[in-house]
Amino acid sequence: MKILGLSVAVLCAAGVGACGSITRGTTEKMAFLSEPSGAAMTTTKGYACPATPCSLDVERSDEFDVTFVKPGYRPAMVPVRTKVAGAGAAGMAGNLLAGGLIGVGVDAYTGAAMDHTPNPVSATLVPDALPSAERVRRRRGQPGV
Repeated sequence: MKILGLSVAVLCAAGVGACGSITRGTTEKMAFLSEPSGAAMTTTKGYACPATPCSLDVERSDEFDVTFVKPGYRPAMVPVRTKVAGAGAAGMAGNLLAGGLIGVGVDAYTGAAMDHTPNPVSATLVPDALPSAERVRRRRGQPGV
């Protein structure tokens, strides 16, 4: 009887230990960079930074588009998607092996098995207008220097 109790306790511990929600958490630290720096960053999920570079904790299950805006530059948009990460897949497999069907469901719902890509999110901003000398050369059909 003690062996049965011990076996159940070990299986429960393995199931909890394998759960990605517990081992990896439901958020991920993301970095947002722009060239030049100092751009405001907003996302379609409501995350925002007043100026790059910055970093935020983002829900692992969230997919969104990031927009970088800086006066004198064209806005830049970068899509951010999720993918099953190596550590997340291991947690899901651990859930299945330990019989933790509930853990699989929780990890799938919370996105604990996912990582965002790209991370860091980076954009190179393009100036609104070319310098005046470059505009004149292009109008005349002369190559830039």
